[in-house]
Amino acid sequence: MSDDAATLPEPWQVMAENCDVITSVIPWGRRLGFRITRVEKGHVWGLQPWKDRLVGDPDTGVIHGGVLTGFLDNLCGPAAMSALSTPHFVATLDLRIDYMRPADPRRDIIGEAECYHLTRNIAFTRAWAYHENRDKVIATAAGAFAINKPRSVESMREQYGQ
Repeated sequence: MSDDAATLPEPWQVMAENCDVITSVIPWGRRLGFRITRVEKGHVWGLQPWKDRLVGDPDTGVIHGGVLTGFLDNLCGPAAMSALSTPHFVATLDLRIDYMRPADPRRDIIGEAECYHLTRNIAFTRAWAYHENRDKVIATAAGAFAINKPRSVESMREQYGQ
């Protein structure tokens, strides 16, 4: 009997190979236009492009705070999933956003999220939104995610298009 489990990639590896399609399975994610740009175990990076339709205040041209919330939430979830050694769905239980300053008008926003602690049922995350680097953040997030039913790596490949 062969040990096929030893040859299967970890969830984060499947996610990293499919960054371009991860957000494509979420209709409103496609509408916001954010994308995941990089995945490592327990850590995800992304980009929220500035778009005129996402502006919260037409006088300033600053992106709406709800867009930042959606962006950071959708980086934290994959960060939680990528921290697990077996594929699972996760669901947001709690998400706190602290807005530090408005984003610069007409500029894309970089984000990153990490899963810093796992229990049997909960993944704890934190995230940052910024322009150049985390020295001057626009917003931070802290989240707790329920770890739901297991998934197969094959189902992840099917979902993400491989």
